[in-house]
Amino acid sequence: MATNIQGNSIERAPIGVFDSGFGGLTILRDIRRALPHYDYLFIGDNARAPYGTRSRELVYEFTLQAVKHLFAQGCHLIILACNTASAEALRTIQQRDLPHIAPTRRVLGVVRPTVEKVGELTRTGHIGVFGTPGTIASGSYNIEIEGMYPGYKVHGHACPMWVPLVENRESSGDGADYFVKKDISLLLDDCPEIDTVILGCTHYPLLIDKIHKHMPPGVKVVQQGPIVAESLANYLQRHPEIESHCSRGGTCQYFTTEDPDHFSPLASVFVNEPVQARRVIL
Repeated sequence: MATNIQGNSIERAPIGVFDSGFGGLTILRDIRRALPHYDYLFIGDNARAPYGTRSRELVYEFTLQAVKHLFAQGCHLIILACNTASAEALRTIQQRDLPHIAPTRRVLGVVRPTVEKVGELTRTGHIGVFGTPGTIASGSYNIEIEGMYPGYKVHGHACPMWVPLVENRESSGDGADYFVKKDISLLLDDCPEIDTVILGCTHYPLLIDKIHKHMPPGVKVVQQGPIVAESLANYLQRHPEIESHCSRGGTCQYFTTEDPDHFSPLASVFVNEPVQARRVIL
């Protein structure tokens, strides 16, 4: 998939985007809106999803397999469009694996760009995080936010029913109202001072209408897609040595570890356009 640009011998390839399942497609959608001229290669590890209930060791193992596969396709830059993978595997891959397997290539996540943004939004210093059990248990947002903004308090709340609601296409139904309202109430009852809430799972933007409906006025809701897209644009500007390896054809290829006939229809809902995926074995 990499192409050799004759004359300067620069190998160019798509930007890789990886997720444990479908949710990362919301990140990909917003990245493509902001940076439509690049090529993208998306992999969803749907056959082994969800990652949110997996051990840290398995999340790391599965994520590294995907990273190595995307490198083999020529990708010089990979976005882990998955909060669980970003929380539990990214740092190890960056610090331990990249220096040995691909020292000139980069893997980025979605947690840090989100954390950088919330500092501009909160006034009380009390920040809520909705996420999968794995993301909340990892404490990744607590570590990042409290490290970047000493004195801020993070209040995590796991929402185990939100992803199944989205993947079973129930995000507009009464069941979604029940669970979204319940989880918002539980979070804010725990700390009424919360004025900013991070949607720390890439599925959750598909519940945004319900979230806005039940969130009290004055509480800001932070969606990751636009933030990650803005951060990526800035990163490419600051790192021409990486940007020069990103091909520019405006294309997007989709791969899944599951049956493509099952993946493609639901993936189309996430990206708001037809998807024709192919199967990949990691």
